[in-house]
Amino acid sequence: MASGLSEESFHGLPSLLLRLPNGDHLRVLRHGAHLVSWVAGGQERLYLSPKSVLDGQAAIRGGVPVCFPQFNMRGPLPKHGFVRNLPWAVEGAVRTPADALSLTLLLQDGAATRAYWPQAFEARLTLLLRPSELQLTLDLHNTDTQPLSFSGALHTYFAVDDIAQTQLEGLGGQAEWDSVRDVHSQGAEPLCFTEEFDRVYQAASRPLTLKDGAARVTIAQSASWGHTVVWNPGAGKAIPDLTDDAYRHFLCVEAAQVLTPVTVPPGGTWQGWQRSTVLAR
Repeated sequence: MASGLSEESFHGLPSLLLRLPNGDHLRVLRHGAHLVSWVAGGQERLYLSPKSVLDGQAAIRGGVPVCFPQFNMRGPLPKHGFVRNLPWAVEGAVRTPADALSLTLLLQDGAATRAYWPQAFEARLTLLLRPSELQLTLDLHNTDTQPLSFSGALHTYFAVDDIAQTQLEGLGGQAEWDSVRDVHSQGAEPLCFTEEFDRVYQAASRPLTLKDGAARVTIAQSASWGHTVVWNPGAGKAIPDLTDDAYRHFLCVEAAQVLTPVTVPPGGTWQGWQRSTVLAR
């Protein structure tokens, strides 16, 4: 096992912990390849609901769920697909140059996936941890003789101190679909959050900046993700695995493919990533 990588139990679930010499670290579960913690600069950067069901069966609320091969309810599969509810294997971990650690988890089709979806495929999630930076990369290989079509997301829950004081910059002027009101428009600059917010944007070519008080995090994504989803449930919306005031403490900013599916030809591959960088104050 690579130096800086250890295996530990997290609420009874198998997890892997990557730790850099500067103290930055992350924790990812084998269940769903679900990232549940990223600490950079001594601060937790992801939100994980204290009401999450951690039974190795249900989807987990918070962190970074991998949504594949379906986004939300936009198709016949379970909400956000099924890979976030299945166990992934550890394919490998390496210490890379420039003081970084990389871990790859693998999910291959089998009886568990074919109960939902008659498609042969391989999915890999690579977590690359550098000082003050995290990159998640989803790699898909269509091992079938038929095309593979999917939608999905890296559904990142960023922790914030107070959503009312949080701003997101970089989506101004981008095509916007407000799914709460079913209205198409253009993104404002900056985005502010005073009520339920659930919008899909045409992805911007430059990184976004999440401003949370004095904290700054830049969020970039590969051009292979066509959309960026921004979500906060706002006050008064009952969600069973969230506390009543949870909305105050997170903002989802997701590298996503929502409005149009991606099609991977037989034998073909696709790759999409999201990179988050904590800026020095």
